[in-house]
Amino acid sequence: MNTLQQTNQRIDVADVLRGVAIMGIIILHSIEHFNFYKFPAELPFEWFAFTDKAIWNGLFFLFGGKAYAIFALLFGFSFYIQDNNQKKRGKDFRLRFAWRLCLLFLLGQVNAAFFTGEILVFYAVMGFILILTCRLSDKMIFILAVILMLQPLELYKIGYGLLNPEAVPGKELAGYYFNEAFKVQDTGTFWETIRMNLWEGQLANFTWAWEHGRVFQTASLFLFGMLAGRKGLFLKSEYNLRFWIKTMGFALLFYFPIVGLSEMLPDFINSALVTQGTVRLLESLHKLCFMLLIAGR
Repeated sequence: MNTLQQTNQRIDVADVLRGVAIMGIIILHSIEHFNFYKFPAELPFEWFAFTDKAIWNGLFFLFGGKAYAIFALLFGFSFYIQDNNQKKRGKDFRLRFAWRLCLLFLLGQVNAAFFTGEILVFYAVMGFILILTCRLSDKMIFILAVILMLQPLELYKIGYGLLNPEAVPGKELAGYYFNEAFKVQDTGTFWETIRMNLWEGQLANFTWAWEHGRVFQTASLFLFGMLAGRKGLFLKSEYNLRFWIKTMGFALLFYFPIVGLSEMLPDFINSALVTQGTVRLLESLHKLCFMLLIAGR
């Protein structure tokens, strides 16, 4: 099997996937008006409403949660490339990467001042998991990535809800912070909006990521990306071709049952806490399956 140990060549497929991911993210942010949720109260033609909804639903079906997942996978992969190149020179890349994450955090703050959906700050914080785990064995990284992908918080909710059927989910903070952000967008000045973006906007981002499983999923995808780099899975070879065909096959096999379960199970579960945990776990998994279908192509 090919690995990246013996090559310094540019991995074209990773660049293509990164381009697809960034394109998808930009398109979604564009139709969301970059979290400035102001839309015309009336449309000049009725069919505009149909086309708007079709475009919105179609694009979110294709890219919602998937473009971001590809980008997260490649973030871990890129870390491996840099770390591996430094190791071959006899250097330890971890301290330099920590410094780069600090710079990414500062750059993200600049971006966050103008956009409540900023993700670079989140990545800068989450990226430290790569530093903490990059010297572990492949087996340990795989086990940890699987555990994180299975959403430990949602599994806890499911277990607690089964033992306490009357338990209800706590109040979600993301909605509160986003509402506060939208109020400032409606009536605030430019500087008030900047201040809001750097506080309520950031809190909205991080609480949403925590409450919707993005924290665990992002960490998991970082680790899977690093592991893909170790295994050379983005290099051109017969082994990798078979691997990705099998991966797409399994992803397609599981995608529809998981989607069906996420739509059907709430009708058969009495516990609100179990319902929330189950749906969010299944949503995370079916988006992972769809992402693998895109990446495998």
